[in-house]
Amino acid sequence: MRADLVPDNLWERVAPLLPRTPERSYRYPGRLRVPDRVALAGVLYVLRTGVAWRDVPTETVGCSGVTAWRRLRDWTEAGVWPRLHAALPAELRSTDLLDLDDCAVDGSHVRALKRGDHVGPSPVDRARAGSKHHLIVDRHGTPLAVTLTGGNRHDVTQLMPLLDSVPPIQGLRGRPRRKPRRLYADRGYDFDKYHRLLWKRGIKPMIARRGVAHGSGLGKVRWVVERAFAWLHQFKRLRIRYERRADLHQGLLELACSLICLRRLRASF
Repeated sequence: MRADLVPDNLWERVAPLLPRTPERSYRYPGRLRVPDRVALAGVLYVLRTGVAWRDVPTETVGCSGVTAWRRLRDWTEAGVWPRLHAALPAELRSTDLLDLDDCAVDGSHVRALKRGDHVGPSPVDRARAGSKHHLIVDRHGTPLAVTLTGGNRHDVTQLMPLLDSVPPIQGLRGRPRRKPRRLYADRGYDFDKYHRLLWKRGIKPMIARRGVAHGSGLGKVRWVVERAFAWLHQFKRLRIRYERRADLHQGLLELACSLICLRRLRASF
């Protein structure tokens, strides 16, 4: 296994979250279990390169793609990825690398090549089957939460669920934070109902108005969410949805967000 596939700073955070490895039977031990770190290398290889699971090079990674997929399935069902992603913003906040006062939201379409949950006709892709990534980031573009829906879901319908999915972020003394002071969004979120809901939560909506000429100046802050999508889709497995199971694609999304957070932590040292 190549050491760079699973960096030490990632492994030391993932390892405590993994389910306990079942003990081998003394009488019928069976085949030796592939180590978790090797299986994680297989998952990361697919996430970064976008190859099919069956095409994972065993001699490079150290395990087959089928083994990596099964381990991804088990870890996703055990809730490893949301816990990993929830812990990293607290580390960033403790080192003053997270700015929760100003956040931005947006959605991005991806084509879905297989049917499954959270797949629908995409209005921007000639009604072909697609899904949508919904993302909320802080002032620096750090992913705080990501959700998956069908390609036909309007961005604004996922605004409140996306805010609800932001975990309590500690890292400083006092109560943990889980909501911004100001939320930036494009014209697709400009509905009076959602303005009222944001004000009710104590969040000031900074949303471009529909029917008004461009040039509001909000893009000076909102552009970070577009850059975050560019970071996210550098992981080639996320550019097109291949997983039929929505929870597996969601798990890969959360793993990619965790890697982006780790990249920011590593750059700070």
